[in-house]
Amino acid sequence: MILGKTATTEFAYFDPAPTRNPWNLEHTPGGSSSGSAAAVAAEMCPAALGSQTAGSILRPAAYCGVVGLKPTYGRISRYGIFPDSWCLDHPGFFVRHVEDAALLLQILAGHDPQDPSSSTQPVPNYRQALERSRRPPHIGLVREFFLERAEAQTRKHIEDIAQRLARAGARIEDVQMPESFAAVQAAHRTLMRVEMAAVHEDLFKEHRDKYSLKLRELIEMGMLVPGVQYLRAQRIRSRFIQQMAPLLSQFDVLLTPTTASPAPRGLQATGDPSFNIPWTFSGLPSITLPSGLSESGLPLGIQLATAHFQEDKLLAVAHWCEKVLEFKEKPPQGLGLS
Repeated sequence: MILGKTATTEFAYFDPAPTRNPWNLEHTPGGSSSGSAAAVAAEMCPAALGSQTAGSILRPAAYCGVVGLKPTYGRISRYGIFPDSWCLDHPGFFVRHVEDAALLLQILAGHDPQDPSSSTQPVPNYRQALERSRRPPHIGLVREFFLERAEAQTRKHIEDIAQRLARAGARIEDVQMPESFAAVQAAHRTLMRVEMAAVHEDLFKEHRDKYSLKLRELIEMGMLVPGVQYLRAQRIRSRFIQQMAPLLSQFDVLLTPTTASPAPRGLQATGDPSFNIPWTFSGLPSITLPSGLSESGLPLGIQLATAHFQEDKLLAVAHWCEKVLEFKEKPPQGLGLS
């Protein structure tokens, strides 16, 4: 039962909602699912829904210090969601604990004939899968791109986390990403621009002046992209998915920071989604867990990803990591949200 609605960015893009970060009201909660992440962090509700076309679940979850799950493309029905991109949109959710994520995914996952992208892949027992979390996992640490672009405190944090997981029994190995990985960010931008332009074409013709500047610019750029460039981006997406499969078969999960930094100061933007884009672009399931606090007392998160439709494995590893890391911090009391 849906009990209420929270604020989101305009058409799930980058123009900020009025929501603030419950850890520090001067900082962004992330977006687009700003209100969902903040509400769960502030204990206004035990769970909240969101969607991700770039980093709109994983990023705000990390900024607000909660668990965020973006399942495999097609695992949860998109029926009833106003689209941004037919090939990139992922419904997902926010909770405070991995066990809650297993319970909620059990309810939401499954085929829906009203959504053409909905998968017929059988739904396993996710709660039962958590019992596998007694076994230390085999984790691939991705340094390429992620640690190169992360702030110094984020790099140090992820190295510390890897060491803690290794001491607890995890097998940690560095990962070499496939050659197509270098083209992922640019190809994602192309797909998002073109498909959002197509989605909004009719509305934009009639109500152009009602769109925010950032969204207007995105749609106008999407309308100018040649068909050849769009098809090239789709080929890159297919190649990246194909090349990731053998890599992911070698590990239980891949590990990266969820974001390059803690939540940025100011409410004029929602932060950088680039660390989440590879898993959105490829449709791979991914989860973020709160793993510590920054120098200024804001949450930091780790991001785990695995093969398509392996959410049971993802949740089992996340549950194991959650028990090892024992993050129990909460936002300061009495700040309030506006």
